[in-house]
Amino acid sequence: MTTAQRFLLDIPDGWQQIDLSGEEMARVRAQALASTDDPREKADINDMFRQGREVARAARRYGALLATGTATMYPEGLFMAYGMVFAVTTPAGQELTLPVLSAQLGVSSASGVAPKDRVITSVKVPHVGTTARVTGTEVTRVTSDIDVKLLTMHTMMPVPGSSQDFLVVTLASPNLPLKNEVYELFDAITSTFRLVSADGVQVPVG
Repeated sequence: MTTAQRFLLDIPDGWQQIDLSGEEMARVRAQALASTDDPREKADINDMFRQGREVARAARRYGALLATGTATMYPEGLFMAYGMVFAVTTPAGQELTLPVLSAQLGVSSASGVAPKDRVITSVKVPHVGTTARVTGTEVTRVTSDIDVKLLTMHTMMPVPGSSQDFLVVTLASPNLPLKNEVYELFDAITSTFRLVSADGVQVPVG
């Protein structure tokens, strides 16, 4: 039997597997700030980049197997998004519920309440099969006095040979007005997920 050794996820052009709190993020932040003279817009841009730094720190802190993202200026404005893959294990005797998932990933809502628009559903991932997905607008605390809203999508990928281990593909973006477009992009990215053996052969999950 072929054993899965690693996962693959196709990242869009313009997304980087880099420390987004570094030089690239600083460069795009300066570009974004230079694009407007509106103090409110400048404050919003600074909040988005502050949040981006926190997302990058959280990814490292909770042991993300993959952390990637984009901060790109378009004629219509700034677009930011982040992608992470985490390994989670369901505690013995429990199912992979949202509270269990949140505890495993260190996800904390600023209000302690589940998002009002949260949707838990099943989706068919081409190289994986049917799996669980959670979407919603999560309120995350960036600093002691600043909360931010993120469009989020978590998709649970089962690990072959285990009923308790999962790889969770998490995608997030602060671009709330682009909800439909963001979720379409996140679904397209997640759909490229597959497990492969040491010699690159795709491993069936089901």
